[in-house]
Amino acid sequence: MLVLGQQEEAVSARAHALAVLRVRNTALGIALLPAACAVLLFAARGTGLLGSAWQPVCWTVTAVACAALAAASAAAAVIARAEPAVSPTVLLEERQAPDLHNLVRDVADRLGVPAPSAIALTPDCDSWLEERPTPADRPLYARIPGERPAPVLVIGSPFLWWMRVAELRALLAPVVAGTGPSAHPDIAAARRLARSFDAAVARAERARRTPRAHSAEEQAGTARAAEPPRYGAGLLAVPFLRAVGALARALLRAAGGHLAEMERGVAAASSQRAQSVDYGLRTVAQEQVGLAYAGWDRLLTKVALPAWRLGRWPTRLDAGVVAALTELSRRDRLAEGFASRLGERPACDLLEEPGEVDAAVSFLAARLFVGARPPVAPPLQGAGPEEGPRQWTPVDWHAYPEEVAGRIWRTGAARLFDALDMAERTAEPEPAPRTLPLPAGAPLPLGSLPDRTWCGPTLACVLDRLGSPDARSALAARLAALQHQEEARAESQQPLLDEGPLLPGGVEGQPAPMGLPLEPPRGEQELLADHLNSAICCAAVDTAGASPGLDWLDGPVLLVAGERDTALSGAVRAAAEYGETGPLREWLTAAGVRPDKPLRLL
Repeated sequence: MLVLGQQEEAVSARAHALAVLRVRNTALGIALLPAACAVLLFAARGTGLLGSAWQPVCWTVTAVACAALAAASAAAAVIARAEPAVSPTVLLEERQAPDLHNLVRDVADRLGVPAPSAIALTPDCDSWLEERPTPADRPLYARIPGERPAPVLVIGSPFLWWMRVAELRALLAPVVAGTGPSAHPDIAAARRLARSFDAAVARAERARRTPRAHSAEEQAGTARAAEPPRYGAGLLAVPFLRAVGALARALLRAAGGHLAEMERGVAAASSQRAQSVDYGLRTVAQEQVGLAYAGWDRLLTKVALPAWRLGRWPTRLDAGVVAALTELSRRDRLAEGFASRLGERPACDLLEEPGEVDAAVSFLAARLFVGARPPVAPPLQGAGPEEGPRQWTPVDWHAYPEEVAGRIWRTGAARLFDALDMAERTAEPEPAPRTLPLPAGAPLPLGSLPDRTWCGPTLACVLDRLGSPDARSALAARLAALQHQEEARAESQQPLLDEGPLLPGGVEGQPAPMGLPLEPPRGEQELLADHLNSAICCAAVDTAGASPGLDWLDGPVLLVAGERDTALSGAVRAAAEYGETGPLREWLTAAGVRPDKPLRLL
C-alpha cells in the first residue's frame, strides 16, 4: 500500500507538471497563430483559391505575423535569460563538514534517490531543496539525467546546534527524498519554467523601480548620479520589460494551481518514500523543530535586534539558541525533558569549525533582517564624525552587556535629558516661543510645563517632573517627537548601496531586507517608561555598583549584586504612567542608587 500510494502521488505530480507545460505551449501557439494564418493565405493564393484582391490582406497578415514572431522571440529571450532568485545562504564545502556530507549521502543511498549537489545553511528554522547553478570548479555528488546537477540541500542553522545527529537525519530524510521527483524531466521542466516566469516578473519590477533609485541619487548628489541608469538596454527597454513582466505574471497565474498541486504531490511522495528511514524519530524531531523555532524567534527579537539597531551583529547566534532553550528548560517544567538531550552528540559536531560557520550564518542573519548596511553607525567612544559607508561591527556574547546593553541605556538616558532640557528651555518666557515641530507641522503644547531652571542630568530632576500630569504628558510627547525626528534623519542619511541587492526583489543600489521592524511602534507612555528605565539603569551602574547583563530570553537586563531585579519594571511603569514615584524612590534607596548624582551620558 505504501508503494502504491507513493506511485499515485508521483503520477499526480507528473500530470500537473504536464499541465504547467501546456500553459507554455498554449502561449507559444497563440504567438504562432498569425504566422499560420499567413501561410494559409499564401497557400490559398498559390492554388488559385484566392484572387488578386486578397494580396493586400496576405501582406498585412504577414506583417502582423512577423511583428508577433519578433515580439514573441524577444519576450522568450527575456524570460529565458532572466536569472531566477537564489536564497542567500552560507555554502558548506565538503572539507568544512565531511561528516554532514556523508550523512546526507547515506540518507540518499538508503532512499534510492540522487544525493544533493551541495549543502548550504540559512538563518531560519526550515529546510528545503533549491535548484541553483553549481560552480564548475566544485565536484558534484550526483547528476540527474540531462547533465543537470541535483538540487542544493538548504538546512536551517538552528537545527544543527539544537538537534542531535539522529534527529537531524530523521528530519532531513523527507527533504532529501525530494531529489527523486526532481530528476523527472517533466517536473524539472515545470519548475524551471515557473522560476523563469518569476524571474521575468522580478526583472520587470527592477526596470520599473530603477529610474526612481537613479532620481534619488540625483537629489542626494551622490557620485553615481552622474552615471547613466543601468537597466537593460536603456530607457526604451523599460516599457518592453514591463510588458514581458505582465505576460509572465499572467502565465504564472494561469499555471499557479497546477504548480501548487504538483509540489503537493512531490511532497507527499517524498514523505512516503522517507518512511523507511528513521520514521520513529521523526515525531521527536518535529517537536524539536517547534521548540527551536520558538527559541530562535525569541533570540532574534529580544537579543539580536537590540544589537542590530546599534550596528553590531552577535557572532554566535546559533550557540545562543542552545543557551536560550536551556534557560527555557530551567524555567519551564514542561521543557525539563528537553534538557536531558544535551548529553547526546549535537549535530553541529558534524562541522569541522562550528564557530566559523556560526559566525558566517550570524552575519548573514543581520544582513537579511536589517540590510547590507547597519541602520546607525557603530558607537565608538571618542570617535569623530562618521566617514565613508557604515559597516557592521561584530560583538561576542561576553562583550554584549557592555557594548550593547550599556550603549542602549546611555543613548536612552541622553535622549530623555535632551527632551527634558528642550522642554525646560521652551517653557521659559520668550518673545517668540520655540517649539519642536511634529512631522505633520503641528507644534506640541508645551506651555503646561512649569517654569523651572535646568537642574542637570540627574534622576532627581526627572522624578520631580513626573509628579505633575501636565509635565509628564508634555515630556512624553517631546520624547516621541524627538525620537521620530532622529529616525527620520537617520533614514534620510541612509546611503544607497553600490552592491547588488541581498534579497530577491531589491533594486541595484537599494537593499531589500526581510523587513524585521527595527523599532516596534510604541505609545508615548511606553517610550517614557523605556527612557526612564534606561536612566535608572545608568544611575545604578554609575553610583550603586550594578552592571549590565544578558538574559537569553529577555535581552539586556540590569544586574544588582549579581542578580536580576524584577521589581524595577513595575515601579518604572507606575512612575511613567501614573506619576507614582514613591515605589521607585524606595527601590532606588534599597539598591543604593543616588538620584542627586549626575549621570554619565554619551
